[in-house]
Amino acid sequence: MCPPDAATRNPGTRHREFTSQGWLFVGNETQHPIGIFDSGVGGLTVTRAVMELLPHERIVYFGDTARVPYGVKSPGTISRYASEIVRFLLEKDVKLLIVACNTMAAVALPAITALSPVPVLEVIDAGAKSALAATRTGRIGIIATPSTVHSGAYPAAIARRGGDAALTVSRACPLFVPLAEEGFLDHPATRLIAREYLAPVLAENPDTLILGCTHYPLLRPLLQDVAGPGVTLVDSATAVAADAARVLAETGLLTAPDEARPAHAFFVTDAPDRLRGIGELFLGRPLPDVHLVSLGC
Repeated sequence: MCPPDAATRNPGTRHREFTSQGWLFVGNETQHPIGIFDSGVGGLTVTRAVMELLPHERIVYFGDTARVPYGVKSPGTISRYASEIVRFLLEKDVKLLIVACNTMAAVALPAITALSPVPVLEVIDAGAKSALAATRTGRIGIIATPSTVHSGAYPAAIARRGGDAALTVSRACPLFVPLAEEGFLDHPATRLIAREYLAPVLAENPDTLILGCTHYPLLRPLLQDVAGPGVTLVDSATAVAADAARVLAETGLLTAPDEARPAHAFFVTDAPDRLRGIGELFLGRPLPDVHLVSLGC
């Protein structure tokens, strides 16, 4: 989806123009949707959290299922893919963007914010902020995918938010994603793997544990059981949904309550039936139609 060569007009709402600085908008945006995007299906946990906290808001979700996983790709490629997704969502007149992918948040955020004239939120900063608010001892554990752990994005975000004195310990948990997608949420094998993954983290006595992947909230009850009652689990999906509510309120962009249920839209670049099949697991509700699209100029 390439930017248009000329201005596009949306009668009755606003004028939209693509310039060298990105998109420029003028007009009332309260009725426009929130754009949420991920490299695949994990961002549906963020979508669920936003739906629960902001039930009157419309959502446009984008999963780049044809090019997942992003974690093995170069930063330049990830930034290019992210930019294509952002342009697509801006074509849908979104009023807020949520980067529901830890890899894109860690690698491509400058490219995303450079393109977007609307507020951009992402899961890493939201998770770091919530962890600092929750910790009593300054000892914070982080579990995430290998690419996110290797990026060091969560410790950097914690330090950037004033947590320089915090002790962080990170652990890559690559098997949690396929286990969550298979629905093995309380399977003995999942519990065994969780104990192995969390053992070196818990050995550092954290009082807070960041679930640094959008798939991990599905495993939250099991992970809480393994971590123990003395450890507070921080869900980035819940945290970024709270940030979305705050930003929309501060900017006057909250949708007014309506008795009608908002119509959401879901887009993928491959295998729409797969998203439809596991959507209920992630969203806690049946998934409406999923649209197949192509990206790239």
